[in-house]
Amino acid sequence: MPFNGEKQCVGEDQPSNSDSSRFSESMASLSDYECSRQSFTSDSSSKSSSPASTSPPRVVTFDEVMAAARNLSNMTLAHEIAVNENFQLKQDALPESSLAGRVRHIVHQAFWDVLESELNAEPPEYEHAIKLFEEIREATFLHVMMLFFIPVQILLSFLTPGGNRLRNQICEVLDTDLIRQQAEHSAVDIQGLANYVISTMGKLCAPVRDDDIRELKATSNIVEVLRQIFHVLDLMKMDMVNFTIRSLRPHLQRQLIDYERTKFQEILEETPSALDQTTEWIKESVHEELLSLSEATLTPGAENNSKPSLSPTLVLNNSYLKLLQWDYQKKELPETLMTDGARLQELTEKLNQLKMIACLALITNNMVGALTEGLPELAVRLKRISAVLLEGMNKETFNLKEVLNSIGIQTCVEVNKTLMERGLPALNAEVQANLVGQFSSIEEEDNPIWSLIDKRIQLYMKSLLCLPSPPRGMPPIPGGLAVVQQELESLGSQYANIVNLNKQVYGPFYANILRKLLFGEEATGKAEASSSTN
Repeated sequence: MPFNGEKQCVGEDQPSNSDSSRFSESMASLSDYECSRQSFTSDSSSKSSSPASTSPPRVVTFDEVMAAARNLSNMTLAHEIAVNENFQLKQDALPESSLAGRVRHIVHQAFWDVLESELNAEPPEYEHAIKLFEEIREATFLHVMMLFFIPVQILLSFLTPGGNRLRNQICEVLDTDLIRQQAEHSAVDIQGLANYVISTMGKLCAPVRDDDIRELKATSNIVEVLRQIFHVLDLMKMDMVNFTIRSLRPHLQRQLIDYERTKFQEILEETPSALDQTTEWIKESVHEELLSLSEATLTPGAENNSKPSLSPTLVLNNSYLKLLQWDYQKKELPETLMTDGARLQELTEKLNQLKMIACLALITNNMVGALTEGLPELAVRLKRISAVLLEGMNKETFNLKEVLNSIGIQTCVEVNKTLMERGLPALNAEVQANLVGQFSSIEEEDNPIWSLIDKRIQLYMKSLLCLPSPPRGMPPIPGGLAVVQQELESLGSQYANIVNLNKQVYGPFYANILRKLLFGEEATGKAEASSSTN
């Protein structure tokens, strides 16, 4: 989002325009040094707490810690539902080989064995079966209520007339008092009740459960039928929960920015140190930018009559760029990015793979490009081979040097095959050895090819953060990256969306931190100097 007097940064049109404007307003006070000191000494948000308080540390109680943990859990869940289109809940399945899995199997089997013996007794004992139908009725009631809720009116708890009719019908058929009276006179029809339950489930279930319903209808053993009814009901409950999540997602997306900001403020109030990592993360970028500017002023011919000034936008964007080279296994993420940690890690791993593919393509083109010019299918084939062999390259057990050597050998084979098809001589042994050797050297520290590609990708990602909002198009791809252009644009778009939403949610907190780091102790002198020149 834009600071005053600076370019707009990448925007995501998923949140509403009003949310975006509120973030712009909260960050507008953070212009560069020409702004007055007063605009930086006042809070950017009445809620945002100062990350560097001078008061003594407050003792945090256990209840406050638990409250903060609940807020973090709720915020994380809401964020995941809103931004992850594939998010869904799944049933916990205990491994059959585990102790808990074996105990559960034994207990369940014992229950169903007892039920079977009771139903086969003379006269049959129906009490356990009646209790099962009572549980089935309650579970079906819950499913009916969830199914017939209108998603946009969930908060109103409005049940449609269709839901009431079906609920009353279930209540009449599965009336446990009536079933007990029938059992006393040996007139209860357990199979008939089971068939009604199966038929009702067939009307309520999602299409994906149709096969399960058909299997239930084909089962003749009444105990197995009851057992499978509960299994399918559990699946239907999970289907309905995920359906409700999908229905709520648009509503949650509209409210996400305010909700996350409010929840994080509550966490900050309960845990005053909840911005320590975030402050350090931004402080690193401040120090790096100051060092870079100081080095620039020491170069011959550079003006050295003023103190280096930093742009808040530049500092924050460079902080986000550091996430693309983050060690997610050893280094703790800033608190404000915890909800996107998994997405950022996955994005970084994919980006590293693209860097490697681009390096391999650049080396191949430099060494044999003149021989294979005009053969795009060869480039596609070599890219596919590299992508397959580099799968999982971020794992600790991955032997990158060995894989790069294999890719080099396979590349020589493919190139020689193509040359022979065109009636040209194959690569000589020296060229092949040189090609394989350059491939294997990519994994070495400070490799010039890797450094070049990495720098160009960093520049491309940085340009994404400075696009107008909404972006009119993707920035041009730097040289040497055309082979991964499609994948790089896709990852870049995901990265920009994550950054943009994060800025909108946590903008007031970042504004407060940047104000302290950039304009804290020296803001007075700078403001006076600025005013004296006007």
